[in-house]
Amino acid sequence: MSDLATTPADLDLDAAMDRYRTELTGYCYRMLGSAFDAEDAVQDTYIRAWRSHSAFEGRSSLRSWLYRIATNVCLDLLKAGNRRARPMDLTAPQHQASAVLNERSEVTWLEPVPDGRVLPQHADPAETALAKESVRLAFVAALQHLPAKQRAVLILREVLAWKADEVAKLLDTTVASVNSALQRARATMAGQALRESDPADPLDAEQAKLLEQYLAAFEAYDISRLTTLLHEDAVLSMPPFDLWLRGHEDIAAWHLNQGIGCKGSRLVPTTANGMPAFGQYRPREDGTPGHTPWALQVLEVSGGKIVGLNAFLDTARWFPLFGLPEQLDESDEVQQTA
Repeated sequence: MSDLATTPADLDLDAAMDRYRTELTGYCYRMLGSAFDAEDAVQDTYIRAWRSHSAFEGRSSLRSWLYRIATNVCLDLLKAGNRRARPMDLTAPQHQASAVLNERSEVTWLEPVPDGRVLPQHADPAETALAKESVRLAFVAALQHLPAKQRAVLILREVLAWKADEVAKLLDTTVASVNSALQRARATMAGQALRESDPADPLDAEQAKLLEQYLAAFEAYDISRLTTLLHEDAVLSMPPFDLWLRGHEDIAAWHLNQGIGCKGSRLVPTTANGMPAFGQYRPREDGTPGHTPWALQVLEVSGGKIVGLNAFLDTARWFPLFGLPEQLDESDEVQQTA
């Protein structure tokens, strides 16, 4: 809409809808498992809302109406039936000695997402913790095993704390149907054996110390020291490759053999999916000073140990999304270590 055609009422609607952008993006991300698809879905939601606003009679709140539209957008997108996956959903763990990097282009991979895109600011620490818990990679991956409507019911009831009658109205169904769908969804989720992981918490001194130790060990490429920070059955994965490794021995051997090119890397802290993360930059291949993007590392932490190392290698997608530098030159590195 051009500026000349914009009215005060239009501007009021824009402002009102924009208040819900982050939480709607979080909802769509949980439904779709993709940061980019979630943002597209919210944009489509707002376009549909604009087109049908004249028919909106205020019989529900603006928030409920937007969630109704967003749900329909997501259900339409999920009709193709492709669920997003992690390497651990597709294959057995490999051993370093025989490990092969096999890229599976036919797989639609679960994507990381910046916290700021999907986590609204909450004054209540408990609400913040729940929001972070519900965008964890493991939780969102488990959601992918649910049929689309069960997925919507579980998110609305368990994550967003909607009442059963509110969900029934949103989905044009009955309370009994909502309760039945929730029961089936809970049973499926219980069968996924979700691994616990702690949310990123800058106020947690123990976690901050663990991350400092990890950064120092990785940048020094002291794999023995790094291994002491890992849980005994920690997992390493590297989408878009279906390879994943489990345990100290294989993860350490990988870094010292196939992954030796990571030696000399620099890490830039960030957060993703409510968890600690780093942008990893490897030394330039031509030997000139500086570092270039290699991976977005998303760490799963539990009980004072790292239980998951998720290295997302498609940096052309992830680094701009997370606002990470295109490269690190010498001055950046000096500033980072100062």
